[in-house]
Amino acid sequence: MSTASEMSLPPEWEDDERMNFMFSEFKENRDVNTSDWDSRMDFWTALVVRSCRQRGSVIVNLQELNKSFQRKEKTPLGLPTVIQSMARCGKIQRESEFAASVDCGWVSWSVGMLLVKPLKWTFSTLLGSNRVPLEESFVHLGLVKEKAAEVLKLYQSSEFSSCSIVSYQELCALSSDICADESTLCMALLQLQKDKQVIVSLHEGEKIVKFCQPGQERVSPVCDIDIGIYQLQRSEKLLGERVQKLSLEADRCKEEARTLLREEKKSQALRCLRSRKRVEKRADSLFAKLETIRGILDRIAQSQTDKMVMQAYQAGVAALRLSLKDVTVERAESLVDQIQELCDTQDEVNQTISSGVTAADEDMDELEKELEALLDEPEAAGRPSGLPAVPTTSLGPSGEHILSGLPDAPRGHLNVSADVLEEELSRLTLSEPGFPRRNATSPDKRLEAAQ
Repeated sequence: MSTASEMSLPPEWEDDERMNFMFSEFKENRDVNTSDWDSRMDFWTALVVRSCRQRGSVIVNLQELNKSFQRKEKTPLGLPTVIQSMARCGKIQRESEFAASVDCGWVSWSVGMLLVKPLKWTFSTLLGSNRVPLEESFVHLGLVKEKAAEVLKLYQSSEFSSCSIVSYQELCALSSDICADESTLCMALLQLQKDKQVIVSLHEGEKIVKFCQPGQERVSPVCDIDIGIYQLQRSEKLLGERVQKLSLEADRCKEEARTLLREEKKSQALRCLRSRKRVEKRADSLFAKLETIRGILDRIAQSQTDKMVMQAYQAGVAALRLSLKDVTVERAESLVDQIQELCDTQDEVNQTISSGVTAADEDMDELEKELEALLDEPEAAGRPSGLPAVPTTSLGPSGEHILSGLPDAPRGHLNVSADVLEEELSRLTLSEPGFPRRNATSPDKRLEAAQ
């Protein structure tokens, strides 16, 4: 367990006044000063989690926390209350209760775990008492989930990923960098087993761990095939180690024979060569058996691949059958005929529309030709009769050309009598009904105006 000097502590750890407050007992009644009570609880809760992360562990107990957070020969007096509060909030759980919550035979493979308390000491007893046993271990539920994810990721990226079953000892060696102790690894495996990602069981007194393989949502139960494959893999590994060992021994005998020959100890050199031959013979025999086992493993891997392909084919056939449920050759031919008929109809409609547009274009061309012909005709052809021709020459300074074409204005006196004008005026006045009659003007005045 790391001490406070080895941990990354908050800045206020050096503040004596602040830490004296933090190291004091909690008030029995939180309502007396809620803000102080909550701030102190948050401080210690965060520090407990930080301590676990730095140690790579998910297990906490009061005895180790007291050692870890010792400051100037003082230990925090409120840690039992912190443990109770974290348990009440569901952040931690007794180690034995956490293991028992997983539906598995954890008792049979939990050797090495710190399960020292029986299940008689119930959780309600913990919450109802101010006394927390110093040796009682608790599991931080958030951290154990993180640790389980790390172990699973480590397995998937290791050389054991091709093996569905791994021995517990091999897994311990593999996860030694991320799990502080065996108990932490066991808690992580329990969480993975709770998540249906691994199964931990015993085989001939040896703990084995089966992991969920890629493409599977949950791990399948351990069967005889899994055990057989695991035994073949173990045999392959053992035979490989023995062959390697025999090869080294043969090389040693050869070097020893060379050394004896240099020392002119021919008989001893011959014995070494005979030993080398026997070792090489055993190595060749074991290597042949090793190749046989490897061939069997290759066939098993190929059969599993074939099985996966067959399952994919079956799923494809089922999906294809379902998608072609209402499709027949007759319906397909009928649909093709209907499509062809509609395409022919569309071609005819397009041809008709195109011909109509062409006729309209031809009419427009004829109209434009006729308009051009009208513009080319002489100007007199389009002028109404009785009107003088519009002069095309520009007016000179005196306008003599235009004035010469006009009739002469009368210059003599108008020979009109007064009686004639009076009669004309009366006729004009009487011929306009609906208008008020104007005051008659004397004939003399009208005559003067006309003159």
